Amino acid sequence: MELLLSLLLVAGLVGFFLVPALRRRRAVREASAGMARADQPDAYGFVPAEQLDVRLPGPDEELVEALGEAQRTQDWQPVARLLALTGDDWELRWQRVQSLAGAAALELARARGARGAQAPSPEAPGISFTKDAPTEARQQDARWLRDWRAARPQDHGATQVYAQFLVWQALADPASADHRIILEEARNVAHEAAALPGADADPTPYITELFVARSLSYRRADFEALWDQVVRRAPHHMGAHLAALPYWSEKWHGSREDAYAFAEGAAARAPEGSLLPALPLFAVWEHLPDANLVRGMYRSKVIEDAIEAAEFAVNDADEDHPVRAHVLHLLLCLLVRAGRYDEAMEALHVVDGYVGAVPWVESPDPAAQYAAYRALAVAGFENRGGDHAATQPPPAP
Repeated sequence: MELLLSLLLVAGLVGFFLVPALRRRRAVREASAGMARADQPDAYGFVPAEQLDVRLPGPDEELVEALGEAQRTQDWQPVARLLALTGDDWELRWQRVQSLAGAAALELARARGARGAQAPSPEAPGISFTKDAPTEARQQDARWLRDWRAARPQDHGATQVYAQFLVWQALADPASADHRIILEEARNVAHEAAALPGADADPTPYITELFVARSLSYRRADFEALWDQVVRRAPHHMGAHLAALPYWSEKWHGSREDAYAFAEGAAARAPEGSLLPALPLFAVWEHLPDANLVRGMYRSKVIEDAIEAAEFAVNDADEDHPVRAHVLHLLLCLLVRAGRYDEAMEALHVVDGYVGAVPWVESPDPAAQYAAYRALAVAGFENRGGDHAATQPPPAP
């Protein structure tokens, strides 16, 4: 009996320690192989990891062109023209304001980092950071946004982008002593944007304030009053719902039940072609336990139902819907975790090249995080007999 118990104990220890270790080693090997295959241009046509664009969630050639010119020349006029031409497509306007503001914040942070690297030594205290900084860093410091704001204080686009830029700056360093001051300034600029002549129908400034409301802990009554301002202008705005959802989560000022109720209510009221049926997927993401990669959890009914609803939404929505890529990025992450590699590969072929979306932007290195999941998708797809040739688009005639 004692021998039997000893054998059972050994078997249990092997199962508890050795089997997970072997699985982890296999996962690492598969991920490494997948990384190599994903970066081969003749395999899947994916963008190399070092070329991934963290500024956007998905393709927007007009935005890439205007932003590239603005950053290269530090001239604000290309992006000003772009937003003026965007008009009252509120979903697209929100996405472009987010991306422009995020690109400016990233550009300024990199310029400051480059200047810091040129900091004077104690032996040379008189060295000027600006003078000695590399030419590219000195020129590309988001001056285009500051100049735009100064030259056109009544420009809707300049004011909206600047308000969101301040939000991104504050959220990038929540421990900063200036965190609250910057958020309050962002709120003031958002109010200014909402008060500009001709701005009454535009929900964008109110959506920016949703980020401020979460971080400054608005009372529920005040948050609901702000939300009423949004839905009065754009009741089915997917971007607005994505900005509002975290407030209701248990990480912030609500609970799992509050967040699910908000998401499921919006999904139930969604018109045909809307992305709102995908909102419960984001509520699920908000409440996943940290660092939980147990595949069985991602095959639970709650998560499977959310994935199915999100897949329905992205298939039902227009292919060029400005927020569709946001849904596909989160779907990609959860499909990989669930071992649904064929579906993950389908998402990859739509959004590859861009990583400016949840969940990647929650990582210190969004491009590396995305590339790791892409590698896992490729490895899992090929291990199950997937053929990369079958996933390639047909050649152009």
